[in-house]
Amino acid sequence: MAETLVETAYAKINVALHVRGRRDDGYHRLESLFVFAEDGDRIAGEATDDGAIDLVIDGPFGSGLEVGSGNLVMKAARGLQAYLGEQRGASIRLTKNLPVASGIGGGSADAAATLRLLTRLWNVRIDPQELAALALDLGSDVPACLASVTQLVGGRGEHLARHPVADVDGRPMLLVNPGTAVSTAQVFSGWDRLDRGPLDADSLEGLIAGRNDLEQPAIALAPAIADVLDALGQQAGVRLRRMSGSGATCFALFDGQADCADAADAIAAAHPDWWTMETRIRSA
Repeated sequence: MAETLVETAYAKINVALHVRGRRDDGYHRLESLFVFAEDGDRIAGEATDDGAIDLVIDGPFGSGLEVGSGNLVMKAARGLQAYLGEQRGASIRLTKNLPVASGIGGGSADAAATLRLLTRLWNVRIDPQELAALALDLGSDVPACLASVTQLVGGRGEHLARHPVADVDGRPMLLVNPGTAVSTAQVFSGWDRLDRGPLDADSLEGLIAGRNDLEQPAIALAPAIADVLDALGQQAGVRLRRMSGSGATCFALFDGQADCADAADAIAAAHPDWWTMETRIRSA
């Protein structure tokens, strides 16, 4: 019987996201601190001998995804298989626990977890830089999701540096999504093209003083994001609350787990149609 291996596709959060300019290739020049939640989607798989890549999707948000060639899990699997010249295939199951198109890197994390899973399933060695290049072809956030540790990210996602910040790793965190999907392309097109300066990611205080330059254009598309931020701001023990990525998921960092748990209960009771996830920032 084939061995089943499992990887977690950890949710990605932009603690701050500064847009510094638009590049000639159409991408934006970003500065961001990525952290990762301890929780996320689940990727499980078994190696097969027929060369086929099969994907099954389940979970609370599984119905929002298609199994076809456009799925990032399929793209990652087939891209790695082709790059390696691998003759074996895989049977993969994605359990989708994170909302789709929600600014927390769900698809990117799924793709990165698939790459990690298949290198283990097929017992292959690949140079980390080669794997990162494959990841970047799949999406700007995928390289950072390979390691899923706190990183300073620049360019469009190709410049990565491990960047632990005192008093951040392990901190309680609440994620809230109002049930609204927003288009990343539309949010970026709404950016006012003003460079408001560099990111100070050397301390929690510096991050608190930072910003997400995509927050206002996202709110213009989905006003419910402002409602989520207001609700998070009313909770006790919040050190920082902000939108992640291009939205619509927002997050709050707390001083204590009890305050985080109380906030999760209060928001779920007041807004039962919103998605919430009580978690912690992953340490690695």
